[in-house]
Amino acid sequence: MQALPQFEFPFELPRGYVDAYGVVHREGVMRLATAMDEITPLRDPRVRANEAYLVVVLLSQVITRLGSLPRVTPEMVESFFAADLAYLQDLYQQLNDPQAGFLTVVCPNCGHEFDEEIPLPGGS
Repeated sequence: MQALPQFEFPFELPRGYVDAYGVVHREGVMRLATAMDEITPLRDPRVRANEAYLVVVLLSQVITRLGSLPRVTPEMVESFFAADLAYLQDLYQQLNDPQAGFLTVVCPNCGHEFDEEIPLPGGS
């Protein structure tokens, strides 16, 4: 039996997003990006004024869960620590690069690093 393709991938931020109440949110889920996810930010006036803002809007669209938060907004992504933003940019690139087939992951219990095959849509 062929495994179903995986479209969402769990992650753990190195530092974590600190919300308005001081709660740190580290565990989240990122989904694969669609063509529209990459087109939509180009219409955003903040991206037109500063193209570096594109990553902020893009990540807010593809992060489907972060801790107990109901959704992730661009304003929240603006507040991410630099280490978390760099981690998420790297994760996004690894997940959405058609040449990438593996993702280096770290076991949250023991810290062991290993490569995990990313099942791509339509793959076996």
